[in-house]
Amino acid sequence: MKRDYYEILGVPKGASADDIKKAYRKLALQFHPDRNPDNKEAEEKFKEAAEAYDVLSNEEKKARYDRFGHQGAAYGGGQGGNMNMEDIFSQFGDIFGGDGNPFESFFGGGGGGGRRRDKGRGQRGSNLRVKVKMDLEEVAKGAQKKIKVKKHVVCDTCSGIGAKDNSSYQTCNTCNGSGVVRKVTQTFLGQMATTATCSICEGEGKVITNKCTKCRGEGRVYGEEVVSIDIPAGVSEGIQLSMNGKGNAGVRGGYPGDLLISIEETPHPDLKREDTNVIYTLYMNFAEVALGTQVEVPTIGGSAKIKIPKGTQSGKLFRLQGKGIPSLNGYGKGDQIVEVQVFTPQDLTTEEAELLEKLKASKNFSPAAQKEKNKSFFDKFFH
Repeated sequence: MKRDYYEILGVPKGASADDIKKAYRKLALQFHPDRNPDNKEAEEKFKEAAEAYDVLSNEEKKARYDRFGHQGAAYGGGQGGNMNMEDIFSQFGDIFGGDGNPFESFFGGGGGGGRRRDKGRGQRGSNLRVKVKMDLEEVAKGAQKKIKVKKHVVCDTCSGIGAKDNSSYQTCNTCNGSGVVRKVTQTFLGQMATTATCSICEGEGKVITNKCTKCRGEGRVYGEEVVSIDIPAGVSEGIQLSMNGKGNAGVRGGYPGDLLISIEETPHPDLKREDTNVIYTLYMNFAEVALGTQVEVPTIGGSAKIKIPKGTQSGKLFRLQGKGIPSLNGYGKGDQIVEVQVFTPQDLTTEEAELLEKLKASKNFSPAAQKEKNKSFFDKFFH
């Protein structure tokens, strides 16, 4: 079971954005890999804190998490438990400052964990966004969708390294293989040292001497991939799902981006969705509601019979329990609401008009008479 995000950061549920940021910064410094080398437990706590901050620092994700818990946060495009070190350093570096090395000022610079990109790995691939259409039946039951995504994929000739072979490299002469360059400037406070990613090797520490002829040194080519997406029951229009590593392939072995999936609901011919409930408007003629009858109404993926008592008024609501949409967080299921609407004919034959002329004179057809008949003893006494 995942721990509560507020508990991880050690802040109350009503904590301000500034308090959340301070709490994350403290934990990130405590469990940073440069301070805890080869310590798997510290690394997991470092990632756990970053995951909690990823959600609680974003108003939309935080609101979804407060309402639906971990499942709601994941469906909002959160990284979930799949955040890697590169994600953390690239997304949250602004908390610590620096040019791609948010932790260097604390741990001496040049540490392997402190760089925005691991030495020897290329640039991270970009995220992709796709829309997936779902009908009401799929929303109610959940669905597995297979979609063809056009994107950058790993080059099958060089297996993503960008070079003709493993010997087609040399150490970068600019950074001497470190992936970063150090610059010392003189200020009125004294000498100030700053570090930045090497612009020649782009942080990899080495350069290609003989590029792959297919991808021309990028380690990736434009292609397509069939992606299988498991969509849970209860999603709604506008919800965004996130699949780690299914976006564009990175440059020369860099981490792939993510695939962000937006849900688009297609309208149902008979049913209208309202949150977890579905609404069906049942049109009936005057004779049916006056005499009472049994009718069959459509439901999600089927139908149901309901009894219409005699004298049913237009606007009357009937509830079919559990015939709606499951809640996204797995708690309960909505209902189907059947609203009766009495149809008034516009074109009458002479015979039909004569029958109605006779009927409208009857007391039972007078709304005022029926209202008087249905008054309680106290209504009659005081009026």
